[in-house]
Amino acid sequence: MNFIAANRRQPAGVPNAHDIGPVEGAVLAFGGPYSNLQALTAMRARAGDLGIPAARTICTGDVVAYGADPAATVELIRDWGVHVVAGNCEDALAADDDGCGCGFDAGTRCDLDARAWYAFTARRIDAAARAWMASLPGVLRFSLAGRQVAVLHGAYSRINRFVFASTPETVKREEARLADADVVVGGHSGLPFTQPLADGAIWHNPGALGLPANDGTPDVWYSVLTPDQDGGLGIAHHRLAYDHVEAAGRMRRAHLPEGYARALETGRWPSDDILPADEKATAGTALDARRLGGLFAAPAAAAE
Repeated sequence: MNFIAANRRQPAGVPNAHDIGPVEGAVLAFGGPYSNLQALTAMRARAGDLGIPAARTICTGDVVAYGADPAATVELIRDWGVHVVAGNCEDALAADDDGCGCGFDAGTRCDLDARAWYAFTARRIDAAARAWMASLPGVLRFSLAGRQVAVLHGAYSRINRFVFASTPETVKREEARLADADVVVGGHSGLPFTQPLADGAIWHNPGALGLPANDGTPDVWYSVLTPDQDGGLGIAHHRLAYDHVEAAGRMRRAHLPEGYARALETGRWPSDDILPADEKATAGTALDARRLGGLFAAPAAAAE
């Protein structure tokens, strides 16, 4: 059973939050499934292998987007019962907007392709799915290993704000302050990273399920946050292989933008429009999971 109560949406710019309290044990996190049913199915199977229940599994939003199976992907994630925060795609579809609100610059390749997949998706999302999307919180809160965790989509100040590893740390610290969090788990940018901040907070992006991380491999990414006996917190990034050939084939048969179908196979996005210079420079280079995560000591107050 999903914990989210209906009719929780608040005025634009004011993220509505749901607090589930203390969490014991490992937490599995992943970003946008993007209507990629094959990837989400593989993720659910991996969660089962890891023994992590739905109550300790979180999704940073954008359940639907580029892929060929929006309705089935929504059905699967609702059946699984994991915690989901609203992405810009959920907000847009719930409000019956005429665009996804992804934050792409007008006229760019991403913007033009988004018009095609959004129209395809909007025709396939029924009233019940839209009502579920409207019920999703903008922020999910819980405590883990003595830290206050806030799960959101892009940033606290704006649901579609892109936050990358190269985004200035001052931005991340301010967003963490606004979120009143020791650990921010965010999505939207699609690229996994974990960054300890100078004030002791942590910014963590588990990556996305629906598209590869623009690193030249077809794998997608998720993460596991694990408290240790000494009050520390381990954050580990993991690759996930799935049937990307079938997912790409379904996109082509649905006549969705070829660039995204090809991205599932090649591991390279159809455009670098949204990427800062640092991320553009490393595009196509396979990510090393060992360099993405880390083990963070117990908070000072908890260690005394």
